[in-house]
Amino acid sequence: QVQMVESGGGLVQTGDSLNVSCVGSGRTLKKYTMGWFRQAPGKERVFVAAINSRGTATSYADSVEGRFTISRDNAQSTMYLQLNNLKPEDTAVYYCAADECPLCLYRDPTRYEYWGQGTQVTISS
Repeated sequence: QVQMVESGGGLVQTGDSLNVSCVGSGRTLKKYTMGWFRQAPGKERVFVAAINSRGTATSYADSVEGRFTISRDNAQSTMYLQLNNLKPEDTAVYYCAADECPLCLYRDPTRYEYWGQGTQVTISS
């Protein structure tokens, strides 16, 4: 089993930055692609970013490209998402996920086998 816990969410103002993290335990996550998704109230869960198992390739949603940066530290079984220049439309619960395919960068949430419980990110205008 894989357990993942997100942290670092909070309430910030437009233009501010946040860094959210996801710590994994159980099976080693270093062989898995990992991703971030978000879900706003009343909306579907959508792709934000993904990083392959080696940390050598990343993928971003168009809406966050250039503002968010995904990274990982396999020695610490931790993945990060740096959120810069935040906008009110970034308000959502942010979830981390792991996919057993090591070099895939799927954007479809159904391709990910393991999920964290989410952390709330709220941006005030």
